[in-house]
Amino acid sequence: MTQEEVAILDIGSSKISAVVGRKGPNGNISISGIGECEYAGFSDGEWYAPDELEYAVTRAISIAETNSRIKIKEIYVGVPADFTTCVVKELNINFSKKHKITEADVDELHAQGDDFSDDKVYKLINSQPLYYTLDDEVRLLEPVGKSSTRLGGCISYILAERTFIETISEILEHKGIATYDFVSSLLAQALFLFDDSRRDRYAILIDIGHITSSVAVIRGDGILHQASFALGGGYITADLAMNLEIDYETAEEVKRKVNLSLTPVKDEVIEIQGVEGSLSFNTEFVNEVVRNSIAKIAYTIMLALENCQYDFPSDLDYYITGGGLLYLNGGREFLSSCLDKKVEVPVAKLPQLRFPEKSSYYGLLDMVIDSLEVQPKGFFGKLSDKIERLFKNKNKN
Repeated sequence: MTQEEVAILDIGSSKISAVVGRKGPNGNISISGIGECEYAGFSDGEWYAPDELEYAVTRAISIAETNSRIKIKEIYVGVPADFTTCVVKELNINFSKKHKITEADVDELHAQGDDFSDDKVYKLINSQPLYYTLDDEVRLLEPVGKSSTRLGGCISYILAERTFIETISEILEHKGIATYDFVSSLLAQALFLFDDSRRDRYAILIDIGHITSSVAVIRGDGILHQASFALGGGYITADLAMNLEIDYETAEEVKRKVNLSLTPVKDEVIEIQGVEGSLSFNTEFVNEVVRNSIAKIAYTIMLALENCQYDFPSDLDYYITGGGLLYLNGGREFLSSCLDKKVEVPVAKLPQLRFPEKSSYYGLLDMVIDSLEVQPKGFFGKLSDKIERLFKNKNKN
């Protein structure tokens, strides 16, 4: 790999993607190689087929190596929300007199809340500011260089399950990759999809995948609240299969012909070509099944947000990403009606990104590349143990 190229591993609920890329002179990300491998996935923090995980990871990496014509020697792994938890702390440092805030002061503030080293279940992977405060209590994201007798802050700590880190680390080492690190996939998406102005005013990010989905309340450079649940596009397909009494693959074909934006005429049918000939299904009934499935997802999203213990504006628009729902014609609009909220597709800062299911690995690439460049300290988070900038310490498990 060249100095400019980085490799990431994006672990989705239906496939694993290894991607090699770099940032071009215009700020766009250029992909030199992608490797993908479908697998059984996960939900509720458990792998469905743990024995197949190593094959899927190594297969994805090997394909990416072939396509990019490089040997991957270091990689950055996105940890899905299903395997992470978020802890938010209000912290404060007082100075004896008026003092110009330094990078070291910001480090000390983050370190003050890092009491996770003895946690047997979780390991700290990201530390992000929701905001900082000085004497005047005005909230800001860059306090360095300002004078104050106090530095306060609301800091979001993202922790990953140690079993996840240990499992993936062992697989990577078997593959011959000795240098690796871990970062929150949900955080990477949030920083990639929303600009500073949007995040300062809060944002609700809904990532609907194939088997699992996640919801996050975004504030500043961090996550205020997050939740994940075992519902997604695959469950819509499963509901169709059960109600239409057909196999899963046939149900998937039916789902891809659904258009919730159109009102079906009387006796209208959806036709597909099956193994034993043409199959037809009543469009109105199919639409009803799909709407009921989306309504379940909407209800779970509302519950996830109601469980947030922190206040956030009630009039926020919601933003949806992921490949579980957006390809379904009229799906986003119906979800919006269920939530009684405007649901938008976020416009990423990279113009070549047109596919929402790819925002996860583009976000990881963008975050890693920027963190390896010269950035104001603290922007992309500080890792556990020494609370250094993102990806400075390798292989600390």
